[in-house]
Amino acid sequence: MVGYVAVAAVVGAGVLLVTAAMVARRLLAPTASVAAKLTTYESGVDPVGVGWAQTKVRYFVYSFLYVVFAVDAVYLFPWATVLRDARLGAASLVEMGIFLAVLVLGLGHAARRGLLRWV
Repeated sequence: MVGYVAVAAVVGAGVLLVTAAMVARRLLAPTASVAAKLTTYESGVDPVGVGWAQTKVRYFVYSFLYVVFAVDAVYLFPWATVLRDARLGAASLVEMGIFLAVLVLGLGHAARRGLLRWV
C-alpha cells in the first residue's frame, strides 16, 4: 500500500503545482487587448490576402516514414535483449518476424506509390 500512497502523493503534487501555475498566470498576466495582439500571426510572417487558402502539404510523407523507422527502432532494441532468454527467444523471434513483415509491407507500399524518391 505504501507504493500507492507515494504514487498518489506525486500525482496530487503534480496537479497542485499545475493548478497553482495556472492561477498565478491568471492573476499576474496582463489582460489588456490591443490591436496587434488580435492579429493573426503564423511562422513569423504577417498574413497577406484572404484567410482561406488550400495548399498541398506533403510533409505527411516524411512524418509517415519517420514514424515507421522510429517505431522500428523502439521495438528492435528491447527485442535484442529478450532474444537472449532461452524461454522467450523462439516466440519473440516469430513475433519480430511478423512485425518486420508488416513493416516491409508498409515500406513496399510507400515505394510503390513513389513516396521514397528524393525528387
